[in-house]
Amino acid sequence: MQGTVYKSTGSWYHVKADNGEFYECRIKGKFRIQGIKSTNPVAVGDKVQFDLEEGVEEQTGVIKKITERENYIIRKSVNLSKQTHIIASNIDQVFLLITLNNPPTLTTFIDRFLVTAEAYGIKAVLLFNKVDTYSIDELAEVKYLAELYRAAGYECIGISAKEGKNVDKVREKMIGKTSMISGHSGTGKSTLINHIEPSLDLKTSEISRQHSQGQHTTTFAEMFDLSFDARIIDTPGIKGFGVVDMDREEIGDYFPEFFERKQDCKFHNCLHIEEPKCAIKDALEEGEIAWSRYKSYLQIMEGEDDNYRVDQYQK
Repeated sequence: MQGTVYKSTGSWYHVKADNGEFYECRIKGKFRIQGIKSTNPVAVGDKVQFDLEEGVEEQTGVIKKITERENYIIRKSVNLSKQTHIIASNIDQVFLLITLNNPPTLTTFIDRFLVTAEAYGIKAVLLFNKVDTYSIDELAEVKYLAELYRAAGYECIGISAKEGKNVDKVREKMIGKTSMISGHSGTGKSTLINHIEPSLDLKTSEISRQHSQGQHTTTFAEMFDLSFDARIIDTPGIKGFGVVDMDREEIGDYFPEFFERKQDCKFHNCLHIEEPKCAIKDALEEGEIAWSRYKSYLQIMEGEDDNYRVDQYQK
């Protein structure tokens, strides 16, 4: 039988078969896909082939093959283990929820996420949430950040998941697609999904005032079918975002505003660091490229995965 993985709990996988029925499946042996050594061999969104087990009261299945993935979002844990984790696969687009504070989303985190989405060919849309809670000065800051990312080529939408502001715009973008929602814990992922599809009634939680961080309400990635020809993948809150397996020479190509200017660099293999007559550094000096983006680029080039909490937007 063939189906799609809707939820992974570590050892069991909730698979929706092509006939519309759901089956609990497990894997037999070890999967090694495309040389990826990850903590989860099977990810939400994977298309799989499975056999039903005979003689079991509740029909369960054994996954025997994973169809080649069109794409996936992968991250490296920002801790001593340095293990990689595939968050989800076969995604049409990803919405990254960003909050100015409560909890703060820093530009280093945003940039690392965007670089990964670019590397795997997944469209990213930035959602600046909780606009109903900000002061005039904070709103100005959000607008500044949104303009910064629009200039880099990204679509940005200011929303209030709680109040429903601009949620219709997000919903419209989801029709006919598989979308993933990501961001730190507490940025409002579950609240947004509940507003888009109230019948799901996902659990939400308050922000921890002491640490300005959200409590984890989603422990595993899970995909849901929506009532308007769309699928959404809810993901656990991400603290850090380590970038995986990128050659130094290609990292600049995953910054769209660098990529469109690189043909104007004197050297075709310019890394935009020490080289003379570099179009990216010229654009930086002219204010056409944001310093925060360039600093994030340097950090990724230097392999500094542990500094994702440093706010590069404070020049």
